[in-house]
Amino acid sequence: MKKALLNVDYTYDFVAEDGKLTCGKPGQEIEQAIVRLTKQFFEDGDFVVFAVDKHIEGDTLHPETKLFPPHNIEGTSGRDFYGSLKDLYEQHKDDMNVHYMDKTRYSAFAGTDLEIKLRERGIEEVHICGVCTDICILHTAVDAYNKGFQIVIHKDTVASFNEAGHDWALMHFTNTLGAKVV
Repeated sequence: MKKALLNVDYTYDFVAEDGKLTCGKPGQEIEQAIVRLTKQFFEDGDFVVFAVDKHIEGDTLHPETKLFPPHNIEGTSGRDFYGSLKDLYEQHKDDMNVHYMDKTRYSAFAGTDLEIKLRERGIEEVHICGVCTDICILHTAVDAYNKGFQIVIHKDTVASFNEAGHDWALMHFTNTLGAKVV
């Protein structure tokens, strides 16, 4: 079965101590696991997608404006990958099996060409890592389920600023979406 890794929102604003919407220590603690998983997908020649949240400064019409402080603003270092993932991405960004994409909603599928990119490669199984477990990871997984993809969540590569939400989402992946949580 062909598989892809969806690396979602592992950026400075979501992970660094002084990030604009950081999940802090839980996000920082998964850095090495995310890097290991991403390296494994690169070594195996699998498709790796980097889906990165993008907002426009001063956009009062975006629904997140009422829910969260400004974050991942276009043209800022807040959108840079966090820690050693940044260097790993730089080493592989020109590889044929790497796709960088902006996203403007929680799900990496919403308003993007992600499904097309996966289908044209015959991908049947998506592995998802990044932050936040109960927001962007959850919404991406729900859309993947609704589009018929098999889902694998790597428990040691997801984190949130909401521990209860994180735990609930892990159960939801298994109990409602039929995902493998490994």
